[in-house]
Amino acid sequence: MAPSTKVLDGGWGWAIVAASFMAQLLAYGSPQSVGVLYPEWLHTFRQGKGMTAWVGSLVAGVGLIASPICSVCVENFGARPVTIFSGVMVAGGMMLSAFAPNVEFLIFSYGIVVGLGCGLVYAATLTITCQYFDKRRGLALGIVTTGTSVGSFIYATAQNELIELYGLDGCLLIIGALSLNLMGCAGFMRPLHMPAYYLKQKAALERCTEEQILDRPPLDELKITAGSTNATTPDKSITAKEQLIAMDAKDSSGQTEAKKGGLLSGLALVKAIKKKQRSYAKYLYSMYEILQDQVMMAFCIGVFLFSLGAYPPVLLIEDVALSQGLIEEISVIPLVSIGAIATCVGKLGLGCLVDIRWINGIYLYAFTMFAGGVSLLLIPFIKSYLGMQILCVVMGFFSGNWSLTSYITTRIVGLDKLTQAHGVLMFFGGIGIMLGPPVVGWFFDYTQSYDLAFYFSGGIVVVGSLILFLLTLPCCNRRPSKGDRPDVHYTSNCDKVASVA
Repeated sequence: MAPSTKVLDGGWGWAIVAASFMAQLLAYGSPQSVGVLYPEWLHTFRQGKGMTAWVGSLVAGVGLIASPICSVCVENFGARPVTIFSGVMVAGGMMLSAFAPNVEFLIFSYGIVVGLGCGLVYAATLTITCQYFDKRRGLALGIVTTGTSVGSFIYATAQNELIELYGLDGCLLIIGALSLNLMGCAGFMRPLHMPAYYLKQKAALERCTEEQILDRPPLDELKITAGSTNATTPDKSITAKEQLIAMDAKDSSGQTEAKKGGLLSGLALVKAIKKKQRSYAKYLYSMYEILQDQVMMAFCIGVFLFSLGAYPPVLLIEDVALSQGLIEEISVIPLVSIGAIATCVGKLGLGCLVDIRWINGIYLYAFTMFAGGVSLLLIPFIKSYLGMQILCVVMGFFSGNWSLTSYITTRIVGLDKLTQAHGVLMFFGGIGIMLGPPVVGWFFDYTQSYDLAFYFSGGIVVVGSLILFLLTLPCCNRRPSKGDRPDVHYTSNCDKVASVA
């Protein structure tokens, strides 16, 4: 069903924005503030920091790596069923984590199950928002994506209080129960487009109905008589006809299969396999073309290095403060909450800056990377809790550059390849997020200090910003990007922006 212009950029769309905002807040609140849970898991299970860090890194990285699969689920089944299913996954994973006997179980229950549920929520909320907005799509997506930062700000403080009142297990059970409200958010997600799965089912049903109508015998042949009275009952005659048609179809198909044997079915199978191979080959070639673009490849490297170096503070900053002896100065608002609200401001502020015509989005992203890398290098020199709070504000603001990824990707490859290119970009970012915290944890396990770890993290982020800046200079770009042209405009074709971040 084609969307009408009356439903775009307003009306029920704002209800969709509110529901999607709440869905991201409920799903990402705990995973984004997992730094509060990290010290508790270290104390409970007594395992290395590198091993325990896998829990927080997986819950953030798995959803990004699986973003192409999540987008396919939303495209086939719709945003509402996917959001309901994701609510079950997120809530179930958190409740299972309350009974975790070891870190390995936590890696599965919290890292993988909750991570996949969050990835499904992310894809569903962004897709349904894109369907309802055209001209105001940027504003709508900006509001929706700030739900993760607001959720992190609220949940970090709430989880601290819940741990004190009910313990770690009780905290996870309560947070998991709150996540079930995702099903309520799904109720607002009324689809504008029939999902692909239902379209296929409808087409198959219509095809079967047409075949039955064409193959039905005359009504006179199917009159049902009772005793000596000839009475034709429409309902019974229709049932009889359908039974006869089904029996005839079964008999004819059985006779045909008996006559043709296995040869033709084998040929049909080979033909289907070749057709699938061609489609996969076409898809892989399209991915190869995307990675051949020097600007896109430089952007992927930059996102990977930034995620690898800048995500560990989100998970480990509370433990960093404890390891430096700042426990007595800790305020009511955790460092994770301060960084989350700064990230929220950064998303909105950087999103407004990139809309200015004379500002280049790639260079703005490279600058935020450089500033974030310098902030990471300063962490070992901070000896007060106030200084740590200020540094969290700076790092959080520049971490808001995540909202620039969809804009920059569109400028590089255009709308036609946005879905595939954004999936590739999210894959690189997910790998970096998954590897970052364990690497920093392993540095601490071997050196018993975070100093060398954050020198490494800050150094690779700065190097990544320089690589992105140099490889995208006009003099260094050996093949200019076809998508980086002024005539690229957003359209209402939402199928192409299903995975916009």
